[in-house]
Amino acid sequence: MYADVKITVLKRLFLEDVVQEYAEGDWAPCDRLTEGQEFVVAGKDLEMPSGFCSWAWADIFKQVLTLARGGNFRGTKPGTFVTCCTDGFRPVIFALEKIRPTQSE
Repeated sequence: MYADVKITVLKRLFLEDVVQEYAEGDWAPCDRLTEGQEFVVAGKDLEMPSGFCSWAWADIFKQVLTLARGGNFRGTKPGTFVTCCTDGFRPVIFALEKIRPTQSE
C-alpha cells in the first residue's frame, strides 16, 4: 500500500550572521517557497510536485519515500516528520505528513 504525502513549508530561515561571515554578494531568504505553501506527492509515483524546489526535493526525498511506503520515524508522531533543505544560509523547514492511502499495484 502506498500513501500520498503532504509537504508544508513551515519556516524560511535566514542566518544573517552566517551569511555575513561566509558569503559574498547579496543574500535574502529563499524566494522560491513561501511559508504555509503546501504540495502533495502521489505515493505511487513519487514525482517532485510542480513548483517545488529541485534542490530541496533532493534533500527531503528519502523521508517522503519512507512515509509513502508505510514507514515512520522514531521520536515523531506516526505518519509525520519535520525536515529541512541543506541550504546553510537560508534553510527552509518542511512538515511531511502521510495524508491518505492509495491503491497498491
